[in-house]
Amino acid sequence: MEPLQNKTEETSTNVKYGDKVRNPFKPTAAFIGASWFALLTGMVGYCIGLWNATMALNEKGYYFTILLFGLFAVISVQKSVRDRSEGLAVTDLYYGLSWFATIAAIILLTIGLWNADLARSEKGFYAMAFCLSLFSAIAVQKNTRDAKMFEDKEL
Repeated sequence: MEPLQNKTEETSTNVKYGDKVRNPFKPTAAFIGASWFALLTGMVGYCIGLWNATMALNEKGYYFTILLFGLFAVISVQKSVRDRSEGLAVTDLYYGLSWFATIAAIILLTIGLWNADLARSEKGFYAMAFCLSLFSAIAVQKNTRDAKMFEDKEL
């Protein structure tokens, strides 16, 4: 892979809005806020569902651990994919383990819900809250990294 090309002011993709100049690749405050809101909504909803569930404590622990495992796994995938696209070294082992962990978390939740003694609506609730949490964790990680990149360049 080729490293990213450094842009000069001549080739910059900055867009002017009124008196402000804004880079279109910098995440907006609205997108950052929406990403955090989605992450918190998914995680809090999932945890409230577990808290109110009538399942055994060890089952609650299983589902909570899968949520944490899945969140870590997708953030790791996002970071390794992004590092590779930017020309940073990422070993094939780490890259593969990140994807394996993500897929394993999804499969473990699926198997757990398939065999759970829950109503279909509850199973769907946990699945949707889990998916929302995983997707928004990726968006939050991307926004955090993008914002940090632009923050470093402004210094």
